[in-house]
Amino acid sequence: MKIGIIDYGLCNLHSISSAIKYLNYDYKFINKPDDIDKYEKIILPGVGAFSDGMTGLRENNFIDNLCGYVHNGGHFLGICLGMQMMLTESHEFGIHKGLNLIEGQVIKIPSEVNSKTHKIPHLGWNKLIVMNNKVNQIAEMNNYVYFVHSYMVKCDSQYIHANTKYNDLIMPAIINYKNSYGCQFHPEKSGQIGLSIIQNFINL
Repeated sequence: MKIGIIDYGLCNLHSISSAIKYLNYDYKFINKPDDIDKYEKIILPGVGAFSDGMTGLRENNFIDNLCGYVHNGGHFLGICLGMQMMLTESHEFGIHKGLNLIEGQVIKIPSEVNSKTHKIPHLGWNKLIVMNNKVNQIAEMNNYVYFVHSYMVKCDSQYIHANTKYNDLIMPAIINYKNSYGCQFHPEKSGQIGLSIIQNFINL
């Protein structure tokens, strides 16, 4: 199994690489776009602002190769910011274009829903609500995973593999397009459940 982790200068590579190593798989950090097609599984981690993430991908010439890999059915996993960059655009500190792998937007999490207020960022453990119409599942219903984010994805329900609920706010937790998935939470920081999700992705 050849697993590649995109290194575009704006992510904590240690956590995800440690999780893959714990699962007894080899991995390589990818810093050249032409190397993407050499791998059976590609992971795009990310933390920080959307615009900085896209700038990192653009300046390292990853965008065309990464989009081509996904459109050709490659197995791809975007984590946190990596998931958000799969969308068409983000409204974080302006409007910024994403990879447009899935049509939709990244918007700020509202601080109040149905007169219930909650803290931003959304930080901590929340339950996954897996959509019943999904066949190729990488996550099981009602498991708790670790979130830390101030922005959320808004896209058509056909792309939503699982949601999570924060008070009365329903947010996409896992999105899916072809053989690619995005996790808003951090599976590498979600204990045994998170490791199982990474393993299920590797098993695809």
